[in-house]
Amino acid sequence: MSDAPLHLVPVRSRAAKDFVRAWHRHHPPPAGQIFAVGAADERGTLRAAAIVGRPVARHLDDGATLEVTRTASDGARNANSLLYGAAWRAAKALGYRRLVAYTQDGESGASLRGAGWRVIASRPPRAGWHTPSRPRAGHGNDQVTRLLWEAL
Repeated sequence: MSDAPLHLVPVRSRAAKDFVRAWHRHHPPPAGQIFAVGAADERGTLRAAAIVGRPVARHLDDGATLEVTRTASDGARNANSLLYGAAWRAAKALGYRRLVAYTQDGESGASLRGAGWRVIASRPPRAGWHTPSRPRAGHGNDQVTRLLWEAL
């Protein structure tokens, strides 16, 4: 894979979800989104994608906050940092005042730090989303500590 400079490109919902499906390590694409942004190489080949939507946590869904719900790359150098920075600039341009993202225990967060984000909280592992009143299957990521990051 080339380390040629990447540039931002618009990416439609279906293409972003297809990219996440192909390249994300542990999550399927999210159900919805507000917008997506991509990073392409000099040939125009999509090398990374970020999907931004409403916050998953209800208490963060205040109408002024968005969440980067997925990023994925094919390993292109600095691609995710480029996308995290672009997502924050786009969210601010749309009138949002806050952008958050999560990493799982064991992920370095280097892309977020590279884009100027900071850790604002640690979330303990969840037992799972299943409840008797609303049965749900796990996605293999329950019982994992997460860090909550915020764009600056």
